Amino acid sequence: MEKRDYYEILGVQKNATSDELKKAYRKMALKYHPDKNPGDKEAEEKFKEAAEAYDVLSDPDKRAKYDQWGHSMGPSGFGGGGGGGFRASGMSMEDIFSQFGDIFGGGSFGGFGGFGSAAGGSPRRRRQPKGSDLRIKVKLTLKEIAEGVTKKLKIPRYVKCEHCNGTGAKDGTAFQTCHRCHGSGVIEHVQQTFLGPMQSTATCPDCNGEGKTITQKCQYCGGEGIVRQEEVVEFSIPAGVTDGMTLSLKGKGNAARHGGVNGDLLVVVEEIPDAELIRDGNDVIYNLMLDIPTAALGGSVEIPTISGKARVKIPAGTQPGKVLRLRGKGLPSTEGYGNGDELVNIMVYIPENLNDKEKEAIESLRDQPNVKADDSIKKRIFSRLRHIFE
Repeated sequence: MEKRDYYEILGVQKNATSDELKKAYRKMALKYHPDKNPGDKEAEEKFKEAAEAYDVLSDPDKRAKYDQWGHSMGPSGFGGGGGGGFRASGMSMEDIFSQFGDIFGGGSFGGFGGFGSAAGGSPRRRRQPKGSDLRIKVKLTLKEIAEGVTKKLKIPRYVKCEHCNGTGAKDGTAFQTCHRCHGSGVIEHVQQTFLGPMQSTATCPDCNGEGKTITQKCQYCGGEGIVRQEEVVEFSIPAGVTDGMTLSLKGKGNAARHGGVNGDLLVVVEEIPDAELIRDGNDVIYNLMLDIPTAALGGSVEIPTISGKARVKIPAGTQPGKVLRLRGKGLPSTEGYGNGDELVNIMVYIPENLNDKEKEAIESLRDQPNVKADDSIKKRIFSRLRHIFE
């Protein structure tokens, strides 16, 4: 079944703010919560659908890709593939509450059923901390974009301290269970609301949600569990990318303090304008200036292409505004639909400064019948140039 539009699912406009998204998601989650709709599979699916929509739209990078590519999320490697790059796809209920518990006032609906750590429920799974993302720009030539390219860059980033194994504690062992949360990483309280008792959670302020406190800090990282160093990162950029497109490299960002998962490295493509070719989607345009003899008599000229030089045949009587199409000489589609074309736009140079001999030669042609344009030729040339003025 075709996926519904995420904005439609949450009932918001495409320019909705983050607060409006959060409010809309909370409303949907409250309405379709499984414990309020026991045994209702349709409500459960709507609950998961809302979680998936919010997962994408609440993340600026995912939202930008969704707005551009829709559910496909663009080419492989850019978070795409039929929605498979969304974290909410295939989520269990526990995953949803673990990820979005803060939407409901700092915790999940522990008071509604078995998603909290209350009696009869499964233990709450503590969310792993995540390191911050890094963003870099990579400049690419038209040829690199056409062929795809592998880049190696030296990037300064935070990595796990090897001396304490990322714990921040001396020798990786100098810590103890947090006395306040007893190792859970959260503190809980139950509040009465119009929906009934709601159990909310907050991160334990003593251990910052880690469930343990350091008794003696690692001397190499100062108790942070991470150190800054330069690392060489190698990555491939697929052919056909566009200026401003972002490639997300999972786990290549900063390491998290005291363990957890690394952030991502966001590689932003910056296209270097070509000196001779103009990009137009997957096509490229070359403006070819012909002299009068070649335009009138025809001939062969050399032109630049993305991959090198090529010779094209100029038919006799070629008019300004005529476009020659070189099939497949453009850029590849990121979605595998083949290559664009190179469009050769013909222009004819009219000399501005003539010597006496040149003037005499041109003057001798003035009254020749095949040199003057009749009405049919004028109409044909005008129709060819009409698009320039539209």
